[in-house]
Amino acid sequence: MSQQVFADTEALARHAAARVATLCREAVENHGSCHLVLAGGHTPRRCYELLRAMDLPWAALHIWFGDERCLPPGDAGRNDAMADGALLAHVPIPPAQVHRIPAEQGPEAAAAAYAALLASAPAMDIVLLGMGEDGHTASLFPGNPALDDTRLAVPVHDAPKPPPVRVSMGLSVLNAAHHRLILVMGNAKAGALARVRRGDPLPAARLAEGEWLIDQDAASPPA
Repeated sequence: MSQQVFADTEALARHAAARVATLCREAVENHGSCHLVLAGGHTPRRCYELLRAMDLPWAALHIWFGDERCLPPGDAGRNDAMADGALLAHVPIPPAQVHRIPAEQGPEAAAAAYAALLASAPAMDIVLLGMGEDGHTASLFPGNPALDDTRLAVPVHDAPKPPPVRVSMGLSVLNAAHHRLILVMGNAKAGALARVRRGDPLPAARLAEGEWLIDQDAASPPA
């Protein structure tokens, strides 16, 4: 695995934003558009805040979501609500090019609808991902049937953290992307990261080759 360790979360976020910006520009130069998958949770927020100040070909970007929580539209717990506040509400991406997961429909219907959208899309150019303390990525959790579901978007039931019902991009879509950036911050992630480095079969370890961007706390040996 390709790894870079940063002194703190700010340095990691600045590098991540600059790297995403470079890859976005390259994709637009090469084929006229960029399909960017956003991660949820707290980890990427600062990266998004930095990105919105950058000079990017916003009109050529298509935004996708690696996973979503089955909550009503606009609910503060949704990943797209965080992305709106940190990035999307501040940049001129055409609304029709922000492809939200309709998770309010429930996991089965929403996964089917998102899979249909993904089926007509090219391979993703860039996927941003995080990793949980248990080694999950997107909403693919250890031991959950969604991890081995081969559909493009998968329903998730019985997630070990709330809410228990979610929708996730399938592992096949994440691994077909041209670039994967995995952001890992905080000492609470150190144990899972050590396991990924050992090759333990955690969900994050099943990602194809990517750029692992890690802060010093996560890189430190677990207590």
